[in-house]
Amino acid sequence: MKKRVFIGFGIILALFLVAIVTAFFFLNSIVKGGIEKVGPMVTLSPVHLDSVTLSLFSGKGAIHGFSLGNPEGYKTPEAIKVAKVDISIEPSSVTSHKKIVRSVLIENPEITYETDLKGSNLAKILSNIQLTVGGSGKNTVTNQTPSAGTALQVDEIAITGGKIRVGATMLGGGAITLPLPEIKIANLGQGPEGITPVEVAEKVLSAVLNGTLKAVADNALSLGKQAGGEIKGVGTGAVDMLKKGGGGVSDLFKKK
Repeated sequence: MKKRVFIGFGIILALFLVAIVTAFFFLNSIVKGGIEKVGPMVTLSPVHLDSVTLSLFSGKGAIHGFSLGNPEGYKTPEAIKVAKVDISIEPSSVTSHKKIVRSVLIENPEITYETDLKGSNLAKILSNIQLTVGGSGKNTVTNQTPSAGTALQVDEIAITGGKIRVGATMLGGGAITLPLPEIKIANLGQGPEGITPVEVAEKVLSAVLNGTLKAVADNALSLGKQAGGEIKGVGTGAVDMLKKGGGGVSDLFKKK
């Protein structure tokens, strides 16, 4: 009798382990598919990533080969490229109402800031995301895709080592590269309702756009020299126009 019980328990344990391994195997492809599905609906731009690795046991994970394409009408194919994004989650929160993300580290992102001095690619993408957050317009996706409205708590987001490729068609079509100031965002979604992935995306892109405009302003006097003659006549007035190309960036960091 004891032998049968032991064998039965062994079979149950084996099936349980198989279920865990199977769930873990498909988890990464599910996360990858979710990002690639929801991303374009929110940004109205192509979103691609090579792979996702995430362990529910350690809470450690990474997104590999992420790229955010530009909206229609822009010459460059991509707005943001990142080789790897490291993520740390609280494993015990996966089955909870609010998922807890301990940290997100975005290292060495490549950002393209393309502007015709009336608007920019980053401002356009941010505007598209804001349509979703505001719950109006053709870009409302939270009802169609429940995962877009998932409650999150994000303790820390850090963006370091970024490079900005600044291109302005009205300044001769050339481009220069500037360093992106280090960006840190903390304590998002600390309340019981948390914050949605779409709202997180809004805050991150807003910070990137503000950091880009700050880099342009801080390098106003040296832009012409760094351009190596490709962009001529870059003075204070032209830089002011470049900054205006960011569009009306509002203070998005009041809502936590």
